[in-house]
Amino acid sequence: MTPKTAESSKTTLTDLVLPSETNPLNNLFGGELLARMDRAASISARRHSRRIVVTASVNHVAFNRAVPLGSVVTVEAKVSRAFKSSMEIFIDVWIEDRESGERTKANEAIYTFVAVDETGRPVKVPELVPETDLEKERYAAALRRKQLSLVLAGKMKPQEATELKALFE
Repeated sequence: MTPKTAESSKTTLTDLVLPSETNPLNNLFGGELLARMDRAASISARRHSRRIVVTASVNHVAFNRAVPLGSVVTVEAKVSRAFKSSMEIFIDVWIEDRESGERTKANEAIYTFVAVDETGRPVKVPELVPETDLEKERYAAALRRKQLSLVLAGKMKPQEATELKALFE
């Protein structure tokens, strides 16, 4: 399987926040933002694997800024690391200032997707080759997050989590 770059999986979804998508404070519902992020991450994972993909987990979500009614919201997703059949997707959410057009990072999330065949069985995905400094940073961190998740789930012994141990040595 030919390795791929993070850039080849980049997915950008831009949309407007409408009244039916807001809470009583006129900010985008968190669940609506989660759905937008899930769609962008799904497309990104599919672009990387060229297979059917399913959401395996939402590993991290940070709602750092409210997204007001009428805002232009851009969700950017890229595969940050590929494992055997799973892919970690890092998602950045931006909002545009209505007058200046300046973009501000509002939120971020990390999702995990698994590539599957038509019967739902996991299938192998291509390796990811990070290119930029940010991609390399997210790539390295993805292995630590995976090891932590496996340790917490009891699927890996803490002494086997070499990347995590390196943080404390």
